[in-house]
Parts: sequence; C-alpha cells; structure tokens
Amino acid sequence: MLTSAVIPVLVIDDAATAKPLAEALVAGGLKVLEVTMRTPAALDAIREMKQVPGAIVGAGTVVNTDQFEQVMEAGAEFIVSPGLTERLARPIVDSGVPFLPGIANAGDIMRGLDLGLTHFKFFPAETSGGLKALKSLAAPFYQCKFCPTGGITEATAPEWLAFDPVLCVGGSWVTGGTMAEVEAKARAAAGLRA
Repeated sequence: MLTSAVIPVLVIDDAATAKPLAEALVAGGLKVLEVTMRTPAALDAIREMKQVPGAIVGAGTVVNTDQFEQVMEAGAEFIVSPGLTERLARPIVDSGVPFLPGIANAGDIMRGLDLGLTHFKFFPAETSGGLKALKSLAAPFYQCKFCPTGGITEATAPEWLAFDPVLCVGGSWVTGGTMAEVEAKARAAAGLRA
C-alpha cells in the first residue's frame, strides 16, 4: 500500500493486452497492479503481467476460496476482496499473502480486527458515504489504514490521499486510451503522493 499512491484496478477482457498495459503502468511509476477476477481472461492476465520487470501483480474481486487457490497458482502476490468473510479471510491470512479485504462499516472492520487485520479496502468508497464516512469510521479504529476504491477519480484522489489513514487509492481512470496515454496517466497518478 505504500509502494504506489494509486493501485490501478484492472478489468482485462483479452490477456494479450495485459503485458503491454502492465509495461505502460510500470513505466509510468505504478508498480502495484490489481487484476480483477471479473473476466475469464483474468488468470492469464495475471500470468502475463507477472513477466513485466518491476510489476507487483495481485488479484482483485476474489470472493471465494476456489478463486484464492486459482490466483495463487497464477502467481498473484496479493489478494483484494470486495468484502470480508471469515471463510475467505482465514485461509488467506494463514497463507501469509498480503490481503486487502473490503469493508464498508464498523462491523466489517471489527471482523477484520478479530482476524488480525488492520489494512482494509474501503469499498464502494463514494457510494458508502465518501471521505466523510471514512473519516467517521477511522476515528474509533485509529490503528487501521485504508485504500478507498469505487468511484475514486483523478480529481478526487488527492483529497482522499490527504487523509492520513489513507495509504493509497484504487482506481480505473489510469487504464484507458493508448499505451502512451496510460503511461502518462500513470505518471500523473504516481506523483499524487509526492
């Protein structure tokens, strides 16, 4: 979470596009790449992106233990889930792989703390009350750090990143256009924490 100010949230429909996309993002300074498990190409995309020097490739939208096993076999270096259940979290926590589970309320955070977790994805960030809601949640859970995702834009990212418990944000705005445009967007996003 401290490696990049912005973690690109990637929905890959064609694995052939994965490596060039990863190369452009890494060249722009965004090394941590979250490949969502939303398409049939996701596992192959993880494998392709892992070939890019400097890329730290993880799997997002992991919702069950079968997917967890599949993404680990594909070489995922971290796991992101949209929510937090003990059934999914326990084997991930036990494996030692970095895990960023989604939370949207105090009960979710308390469940995570019970599992020994202190770093969470605040999701869906904008529709869950935005920065105002996260500030309210973060107050009693002072030991926690967050990566808001869901509705974060290039324009709103700096405000989120200015809040101390936010270590990074997740977003898809850096992924559109030509590879030169993606690299330029990545460079701008990487500079948000400077």
